[in-house]
This record gives sequence, C-alpha cells and structure tokens, in this order.
Amino acid sequence: MNKFKEKMTLNPVMTFLILILITIVLSGFLNLIGFEATYNKIDVATGELTATSESVYSLFSLSGIKYIFSSTVSNFTSFTPLSMLIIVLIGIGIMEKSGFIKTTFTILTKYCKKYTITFWLVFISVISSIAGDLGYVIMIPIAALMFSYGRRNPLIGIVAVYAALTAGSGINMLLTAVDSEMLKYTLANATLIDQNYTLSTFCFFFIMTVAVILVSIIITIITEKISVNNVDKYEFKDDRKELRLGKREYRGLIFSITAGALYLLIFIYNIIPGLPFSGNLLDYSQEFYIDKLFSFDSFFSNGFVFIVTMLFVILGLFYGIGAKTIKNNNDFCEDLTHSLDGTGRTLILIFLGSVLINVFKKSNIGTVLTITLANFIGNSSFSGIVLIVALFIISAISTIVLTGSTSKWAIISTTTIPLFMNSSLSPEFAQVIVRFGECMTIGLTPLLAYFTIYIAYLEKYNQQESPISLFRTLKYQIVYSVIVGLVLLALLIGWYLIGIPIGINGFIAT
Repeated sequence: MNKFKEKMTLNPVMTFLILILITIVLSGFLNLIGFEATYNKIDVATGELTATSESVYSLFSLSGIKYIFSSTVSNFTSFTPLSMLIIVLIGIGIMEKSGFIKTTFTILTKYCKKYTITFWLVFISVISSIAGDLGYVIMIPIAALMFSYGRRNPLIGIVAVYAALTAGSGINMLLTAVDSEMLKYTLANATLIDQNYTLSTFCFFFIMTVAVILVSIIITIITEKISVNNVDKYEFKDDRKELRLGKREYRGLIFSITAGALYLLIFIYNIIPGLPFSGNLLDYSQEFYIDKLFSFDSFFSNGFVFIVTMLFVILGLFYGIGAKTIKNNNDFCEDLTHSLDGTGRTLILIFLGSVLINVFKKSNIGTVLTITLANFIGNSSFSGIVLIVALFIISAISTIVLTGSTSKWAIISTTTIPLFMNSSLSPEFAQVIVRFGECMTIGLTPLLAYFTIYIAYLEKYNQQESPISLFRTLKYQIVYSVIVGLVLLALLIGWYLIGIPIGINGFIAT
C-alpha cells in the first residue's frame, strides 16, 4: 500500500511543471475568448482617474514562448527569495556549526514549555512583516532547528511558522512599508469624495494589535492541538546526549551576546533620526518613518538582509571563539558553508517557482480576474455587514491569483472606497478588511514567492517514503487558513457592531 501511495504521489517538481503548462494553455484560451476588464486607475500623485483596460496575454503563442525562454534566466537570477535565502543561510550556517544555535536552543527548550516556545515563534513570525519578507527566509529554518534541538518534530515548527508568516503579512501593530504604500491609494481615492480627508499612520493600531494577539494565540492552539497529530511523524535517529553547559559554552554565549549587542547598537543608533551623527541609514526623501527605513532607495532597506546575516555571522563567530569550536580561519570558512550543503533540491524548487510566478504574472490573468471581482462589488448596492463580508471574500479570492498587496489594492480601492464612503464607512476600514482577507488565503497559493521555501524545508525534513507533495503542504495550511479567516472576519463584524475606533484617528464610520 505504501509503495502504491509513493508511486501515486505527485512530486512537487512535477506539480510546478504541470502548473506552468496549465498557465500557458489557460492564457492562450482566455486570450482567444477575449477575457478582459476595465477599471479606473488612479494616479496617487495627482489624484487623476484614467480608464484602463487589461487583457490576458497569450503565452501559448510564438511571442509567448519567446518571452518564456528569453526571460527565465534573468528572472531566476533576480528572484528575491533565492538571493535572500542563500545570504541568510550563510549566517545561520556558522551559528549552527559553531554551536551557538545548539546551546541557545537547548537552553530555551529545556526551561520553557512547549506552548511558550511555539507561541513566541509564532508571535515573532506574525510581527516580522515589519521587516518585509525577510521573515520567510529566517523564521522557517530557525523554527525547524529550534524544534529539532528541542526533540520535537521540525515539520510542525515549519508548518506553524509558515502559517504565522502568511497570516502576519496582512496584520501588524506598526505601520509596515506595504501598509504605507496602500495608504497612498486609500487617501487618493478618499480625497476624490472629501478633499479634506486625512489619515493617521496609527489609524489601524487598535484593531491590528488585537488581531496580532488573537492570531498568535489561535495558530499556537491549532499547532499544539491539531498539527501535532496531522503532520507526518518524525523520528530522531541519532542518540544525541543532552548538552551539558560548561565554562566554554557560557564563555561562548557571553562573547557572542556582547559582540551582537554592540553590533545592534551601532545600527539602531543609525536608524534613529535627530541625534548627533545618527540616522545615516534612512531615506529622508520619504514622509513616514517606516518609508524612511524601507523605501526603495533606503540604505537600510537595501542592506537589511546583509545586516541580519552579518549579525548571525558575528554571533556564530564570537561564540566559536569563546567556546573554542572555531580555532582557525579554516574552521570559520567551513562553517560559513554549512547550511548550504544539500540545497540542490531547494534551488530546483525555487527555480520552478520563479518560472511559474513569472509566466502567471506575464499572462495577466490575476490582474484581469481581480478587476472583474472589484467591478462586481463596485457595481453592487451592498452596505453594512454584507459589504464587509463581500469585500473580505473578494480580497481572499483575488489574493490567490494576485499576491501583491499594493497592486491588488490599487485596483480594488478605486471601486470600493467610494462605495464605503457613500455607505458611511471609512476608507481606512476598507483597507483593514482587504488586509484581513489576504491573511486567509495568502498561505494557500503557490504563486507566493516564498511558498517554495516552505515546501523545500518540508521536503528537507521529510522522512516518509513518498515525497512531500504540493497538495500535502497545502493540506497542512488549510485548517489555519479557515480558522484564522473566520476569526478575523468575526473580529471585523464585531468591531463594526460595537463602533469603536480602529486606531488613533482611525474610525469605522466617516
């Protein structure tokens, strides 16, 4: 039976190839039948609306095939998850090989309860969206190692953290760079109706804080009550003795923590504006602080991945020096490459993921479908709870085919914000609904760039005879998606019925 199951399980590599082929054929069919849509595109700088038509581009054609062949290599080399993962793994490798991770995680898992470890991993993953997408390439490997050193199934840690990272992509207590970009479209559309309308950078603070805490608790409970039974079993084949901390280990921790703290102080000082010689890493051409940190031209934003990697290298190096696990330059150089061993399969999955995302984006299917859904709600007479539920569902559906929050909101905002304001609901509340809707389905789409990292790490720790199929990885996430989505929708409806502010100078009603 197991051998039959193994033969019938579709390898994720083949699944990606099939999805790429389906996208090519589907784009040709939709182009043939003239699948297109029109919406009013707003210029956030001038506030002008321009009628814009979008149609499906056929990849099932000579020009389409030429595009695929000519863009695949350049697209892969510039694919963000690839570069981010390789760079971060260098830092994680030296932390692991030097013994820093083993010592630190052994202490944490020994003296902390399982629920506590899971909750803090989940919570950190949820709020990591403040740093953009970096959480995907840091938290997934870290979760696997922490669960492993705690003698727990690392697959559970990977599943839980990915659920938290995807849910957290739409919620955060602080204004993220994505929220800031979306606010520009929110305000531009709002001022078309009310020229004096203003928005605060903390207009989502109250509802987002409650959402972060709720989602963190819910994902922790699902993990400890459901996922521990649903995720495939993992057996520790080695008989590793319990780590006993001696003078070397303590000395290594003191060295690493001291060096890491000094390194962090330097960078923290350089992102604080207004102090003597401070704020050197900020982009002062931006208005909001979060944009000064993470704008396209910000040094901090462009170098953030390397900043984190250097922190990991410093922690691992100074631990190795203190604990005498790194004795010479050869040890140091070998430790740097430790986490890169056996990454061939990961690279193949990332490559195929980049091709799928590239061809789907070029096909324009996601954009046209999102416009169609946005026009549906814009042409409706929905109001109140029905309008809230409708926008939530449309956001959830469109996220599967158009994962970019800003590009999606640029389309949806032009039809929904006038509808909301005419129904005496605020534009900022509409943006919150769309962000909450994203949380429900973003973890279920292989079109998310970092989905390949999730599936690659599940495959890395898979001990079953059959490979980790794409459908199995999605099965692990469905329970999180459904429950988190229902809870966030209930939170929106409850907040609407109570009518309290959603943030500082942020309201439900206009």
